[in-house]
Amino acid sequence: MQHKIRVWFLSVFLLSFWSFSTWAQLPDFVDMVKANGGAVVNISTTQKAPAGAESGAGEEMPQFPEGAIPPELEELLRRFNEQQGGGGAAPKEARSLGSGFIISADGYVLTNHHVVKDATEIVVKLSDRRELVAKLIGSDARTDVAVLKIDARDLPTVTIGAPDKLQVGEWVLAIGSPFGFDQSVTAGIVSAKGRSLPGGNYVPFIQTDVAINPGNSGGPLFNMEGKVVGINSQIYSRTGGSMGLSFSIPMDVVMNVVEQIKVKGKASHGWLGVQIQDVTRELAESFGMKKPQGALVAKVIAGGPAEQSGVQIGDIITEFNDQLIDHSADLPPMVGITPINNSATLKIIRQGETRTLHFNVGLLPEEEDKLALAKSNASKSPANQLGITVSELTPDQRQLLQIPKNGVLVQEVMAGASRDAGLQRGDVVLRIQNTIVRDLNEFDKIVKKLPTGVSIAVLIQRQGNPVFLALKLK
Repeated sequence: MQHKIRVWFLSVFLLSFWSFSTWAQLPDFVDMVKANGGAVVNISTTQKAPAGAESGAGEEMPQFPEGAIPPELEELLRRFNEQQGGGGAAPKEARSLGSGFIISADGYVLTNHHVVKDATEIVVKLSDRRELVAKLIGSDARTDVAVLKIDARDLPTVTIGAPDKLQVGEWVLAIGSPFGFDQSVTAGIVSAKGRSLPGGNYVPFIQTDVAINPGNSGGPLFNMEGKVVGINSQIYSRTGGSMGLSFSIPMDVVMNVVEQIKVKGKASHGWLGVQIQDVTRELAESFGMKKPQGALVAKVIAGGPAEQSGVQIGDIITEFNDQLIDHSADLPPMVGITPINNSATLKIIRQGETRTLHFNVGLLPEEEDKLALAKSNASKSPANQLGITVSELTPDQRQLLQIPKNGVLVQEVMAGASRDAGLQRGDVVLRIQNTIVRDLNEFDKIVKKLPTGVSIAVLIQRQGNPVFLALKLK
């Protein structure tokens, strides 16, 4: 009997100890929120809406198919939209909503560029319920960072942390105004670092599973030390709400932009002058690489730093200033934060040989060229073992596509290796296995000599953008 009692007490003790240990490992955010909540603000803006346009929330509300969401949620979204000025006849002004945070006691506030874009008035609502009209000091669309200034003193501020010290799996916390609910707190973990997103080539995003919703944009992401490591900027969602995929701009990128804006009123970014893409397994095979790695150069901008340093189409950039390039998305942020005119080095692979090139970092142009897709009525070549028909480019097409010389235009793509690789009608074939396609005759000669059973790299231009495709002839 005594033995059974001892066993029972031991079991209870071990269970209690396990429960306490598990509970003790969970983070406590109470003190962090008390210490930093006062520095987080709500931001509302007013924009002039185009004639006939409907107003709505600054972060676009999703359009749901009928019956796709519960009536209760649909009603909540409808009320929120009405509160922001939507749901009626076309108004003269549109309103948006977002978050921000104070970085200096004299009134500098950070938020997202997209929160204040095209705003005619920006109002910052403090945690003590004061509402102050803010001045836009500067904004940078490429990094989605904006700097505001309000006329106030002795304001609570956040402490800036080091995002490079963040580890995947570490707890993080967000404070913001989702759907207008001020001072909302959500928490999660770091899911990944250095993420590249469409339209965000110059930002190595921090990915988290923190619940971020419309209205959270521009708010701070805190680490467990209570320091801001990022600005909450984007979410991936099929519903318009949080699905556990949130993306924040690292504070080292942010503060670089902030200092430039304070000094010059705008931010400048480093520029290499190339268009790049990832090296796939098939492309790696075609270039004789053991594994996919680096940034494949698909285009060299005329007169840019890359051209002056000797970079060529087909080069694979594997290092920038001794930093490894695993994916092509790694390169733009590295170049973007490098000071203009600084000397830099590239390590490249060219036709199986490793080389080191030196160049001075250029200034990223304000606008990128946009090229139209040409269509041809020229006579077609007969189909070949690639399964495509091509034609010469006319002078008008070359001018429209900004291709002064070389290349042939794809007219038809039959079933086979080319279609499987993704070749399309309207593509311009520029190179095949590092051999320049100068004209239709040159194209036919190259194609006749192509081997079967191995991956072949084909450089095309599609809608103004150069792209390498890998195809394998059978």
